[in-house]
Amino acid sequence: MAMTYRTYFQTAIERLQAASGEDAAFEARCLLEDLAHLPHGGIPDDRELTDEQVLRLDRAIGERENGRPLQYILGEWDFLSLRLSVGEGVLIPRPDTEVLCETVADTLRRMPGENPPKILDLCAGSGCVGLGVASLLPDVSVTALEKSPAALSFLEKNCARYPELSVFIFPGDIFTDADRLSDGWDAILSNPPYIPSADIVGLMPEVKNEPAMALDGGKDGLDFYRTIAKTWVKKLRPGGICAVEIGFDQGPTVEQLFADAGLVDRQIVKDFAGHDRVVLGFAPEN
Repeated sequence: MAMTYRTYFQTAIERLQAASGEDAAFEARCLLEDLAHLPHGGIPDDRELTDEQVLRLDRAIGERENGRPLQYILGEWDFLSLRLSVGEGVLIPRPDTEVLCETVADTLRRMPGENPPKILDLCAGSGCVGLGVASLLPDVSVTALEKSPAALSFLEKNCARYPELSVFIFPGDIFTDADRLSDGWDAILSNPPYIPSADIVGLMPEVKNEPAMALDGGKDGLDFYRTIAKTWVKKLRPGGICAVEIGFDQGPTVEQLFADAGLVDRQIVKDFAGHDRVVLGFAPEN
């Protein structure tokens, strides 16, 4: 008996329920759109799927049932106006990180200066932060620092996809390579690993499929913030900004690290759910 889009959509929801809960219908639609050419936003109807399409969908749903993230199955994911390549070895771009990009873009728009802003993106991963800010402010120049070879491969793909955005890749380690980069940055940004090491084991199964080095922020989740505050903040130009994504309960602590590093006019910005998500501070003017 032939399988229709409508029938398979319902079957997919039922199979995905255990893996993705309330997102099952959304994920089923994403898979039908990507693997069976259902028009984006279209209604699954009584057209028949081919045997090959059913095979691809069954394989993908099986992977999802085994905890593989939907984004890795699809191989791409939307972020702001961008479509970014993702897969094993790189952190999945999330809407929370869009708050970091939009906050920085809004701040840089209000800052005086004749030259295009020069931005450093630490722990760049897929490049979503650097590319995201560049998509909002096309005149900026971004240097994206990333250590992981696996993440670098996705960073290269995504930068190549958007050659009109001035994002340049710098393979390097946030803990050891500060001296290899110049001073005088208008903005230093990061969405670093910030989950305490002991909490990694309790993460949702699909999150544990993401690279541990992109999640593990050390014993208390603050290792990367300490390094940014101690080592990288001093590389800002006078009046430049440092902005980082944080865990929902890390705002006051990271703000204090920024204060101890001499940053002024500090702000904690909330995400769409009302949680603390971004800490931002300014280097003092001369």
